[in-house]
Amino acid sequence: MSENRETYPIEIGGVKRNLRLFEIKPGLKIAILNILGDTELVTASAKELAKKLADKDYDVLVTAESKSIPLIHALSVETRKPYVVLRKDYKIYMGDAIQAETLSITTGKPQTLILDEKDKALIKGKKAAIVDDVISTGSTLEGMRAILEKAGGQIALEAAIFTEGDESDWQEIIALGHLPVFTD
Repeated sequence: MSENRETYPIEIGGVKRNLRLFEIKPGLKIAILNILGDTELVTASAKELAKKLADKDYDVLVTAESKSIPLIHALSVETRKPYVVLRKDYKIYMGDAIQAETLSITTGKPQTLILDEKDKALIKGKKAAIVDDVISTGSTLEGMRAILEKAGGQIALEAAIFTEGDESDWQEIIALGHLPVFTD
């Protein structure tokens, strides 16, 4: 039996959800957007983001593993742009990969982002659109930026379903909305 949690309502492209609030440290709660397995919300989010990106100049979509994978795939279908997923674990088949460190608010521990050697050609000399589900602290965003720089790519834009935290920190992010943080 699951415990009764507080929620925060959202709506994207007519699709409504109640995001559960989770305490990430004493006195601080965030609304958790987990799009994995939610085809209706992923599709609506991709369609709405594609509208916002329609007049932007970029060559490739880039995201970090794992919750944003269905979003980047659906956005690729909508925009007809290729996509790259930065992985969190190195596999031997990834060859001469490029790596950067990050710290996610939801994991609370350092993580590595890795660009597979096979994807370097999609980045080098190209204009990339960095896409994430939620941009909160900016740590994952910084890791993605570092990899793009190392790979010889240019950041054309940064986008997310939601930004979170201090809204003034994210004025340059193309987003469908903003999630507040909740304090006691």
